[in-house]
Amino acid sequence: MAKGNIGVTSDNIFPVIKKFLYSDHEIFLRELISNAVDATSKLKTLSSVGEVKGDLGDTRVRVIIDKAKKTLTVSDHGIGMTAEEVDKYINQIAFSGAEEFLNQYKDKAEAIIGHFGLGFYSAFMVSKKVEIFSQSYKEDAKAVHWSCEGDPEYTMEDTIKAERGTDIVLHIDDEFSQYLEDATIEGLLKKYCKFLPVEIAFGKKKEWKDGKEVELDEENIINDINPAWTRKPTDLTEEDYTKFYHELYPMQFEEPLFHIHLNVDYPFNLTGILYFPKIKTNLDVHRNKIQLYCNQVYVTDEVENIVPEYLTLLHGVIDSPDIPLNVSRSYLQSDNNVKKISGYITKKVADKLAELYKADKEDFAKKWDDIKMFIQFGMLTDEKFYEKATSFALVKNLDGAYNTLNDYMDKVRENQVDKDGNMVLLYTNDPDAHYTYIERAKTKGYDVLLMDGELDVHCMSQAEQKHEKLRFVRIDSDTIENLIRKEDTAKDTYTDEQKEGLRKAFEGLLPSDADKLRYNVTCEAAAADALPVFLTQNEFMRRMKEMSAHQQGMNFYGNMPDSYNLVLNTNHPAIQALVDNTEGQDEKMKQLIDIALLASGQLKGEALAKFVNRSVELL
Repeated sequence: MAKGNIGVTSDNIFPVIKKFLYSDHEIFLRELISNAVDATSKLKTLSSVGEVKGDLGDTRVRVIIDKAKKTLTVSDHGIGMTAEEVDKYINQIAFSGAEEFLNQYKDKAEAIIGHFGLGFYSAFMVSKKVEIFSQSYKEDAKAVHWSCEGDPEYTMEDTIKAERGTDIVLHIDDEFSQYLEDATIEGLLKKYCKFLPVEIAFGKKKEWKDGKEVELDEENIINDINPAWTRKPTDLTEEDYTKFYHELYPMQFEEPLFHIHLNVDYPFNLTGILYFPKIKTNLDVHRNKIQLYCNQVYVTDEVENIVPEYLTLLHGVIDSPDIPLNVSRSYLQSDNNVKKISGYITKKVADKLAELYKADKEDFAKKWDDIKMFIQFGMLTDEKFYEKATSFALVKNLDGAYNTLNDYMDKVRENQVDKDGNMVLLYTNDPDAHYTYIERAKTKGYDVLLMDGELDVHCMSQAEQKHEKLRFVRIDSDTIENLIRKEDTAKDTYTDEQKEGLRKAFEGLLPSDADKLRYNVTCEAAAADALPVFLTQNEFMRRMKEMSAHQQGMNFYGNMPDSYNLVLNTNHPAIQALVDNTEGQDEKMKQLIDIALLASGQLKGEALAKFVNRSVELL
């Protein structure tokens, strides 16, 4: 029996491994199984080039719990190790056997996972002792037994092992007894090892029979060794893609709208499938559903550093051996490969959307409301995506017609350009509340867009910056004559003194809550058939308040009270009758104010009840 010290530069290496090197204790299982899969893949590679003779036999990796002994064993029938190799790859920390093997068989070792070197030592995060029993595939090689109790001292001796391969035996520390529970281990296996390229067996299959769960003779295989993203798109049907989606997200009951199959081998290696889910509200709920893999080993679902932020709303899988990871595979590191991959995915997604729109505009329009938020988020955060998205990003009017913004502007250009040459696009975010204003716009032959999405306000501001002489205005932000001014404002015949008296009379009757709500009374010569009194809201201030709800640094606007203009239409007979004499007309003026509030959806509760009673009395 040999004794020795592991080749490290400090006795503190094990505390570092236990506490700092890995972000989650649970990934010890991923690392050990990855090593076992590596060993099996190496064996298959050597067999394919004739260096291993005969039938390989059983190549499954098995995970075994022994509660009585408090051990968890990861067992493979792979390449195995000699004593010299244990000394080289285990006793000398950070010397990666997989990396050396890859260099030697780089054209045939596609399934090799390891290029990290420290994966084995993650076992000490949860173990008070770790043992290795290994039998090399090499003829005449003796089996070796290695043992270490979490310090730099180890023992290594010859042993007898009946089968080729390696058993890693973890003597689980009492502090981590949860890793001796079947449910815990099966959960981790399904999380990290669900798509590994070598079969992983854990216990026996079970089924319900006569009201109780019965164990079968058949082994319970955890993983799918040929997941959809590793296969050619031509070999997959739509049903295959949908089935795989539900395999990834078993609790997701809605079907994806469509998918993109990624497959590139230059200038980097990348495969994957991205799905477009329905996204209508709440961006945060949909984030972090893309699963990142490295040669079919699950790494993380926090992919902000590998894909643009808006793409985190997609679902699916990205698999690349070229994504750089730190020593524990737990965090992504930014480098040129990451940027190239990000750019490729952005282009692929944009091209797919453009292709879908071009192929069937009607079908794309049907899906628009479900993918609108994703596309808008991309346009707002990624300039390159914005440039491509202008060809398929849609707007919808109140008749339910969908057009790209450029096509829509062409359709309304004849009617909706004001006297200064500005294209004015009218919109509403609440057709019921703005019904009166919409009807007034229709009498002028104007079209109205429905812009009720969470990001619509931001997108309107972006479009105004991109298009010279384009303005979006909500239908209730001014009189219709002022929204799209075709000529100079009409003049009335009243003196400033008369209008000031009228303004003050109405002002004294308005509801007062200066901290939350403010009204500014103005007199304007609107059309005679317009309402006598109506509310408008300044487009800029209202839009800033709406944007502040979703954008940091805009709290100043968010904390300001809502501000409205109460417009007195001096061309309406009801207002004209009040110009010279407001004495004793309080009830009539209150009725006119309430009509304005009612038309804009602001008359509620007690005020609404009083309006109804007053209306009955006036009859």
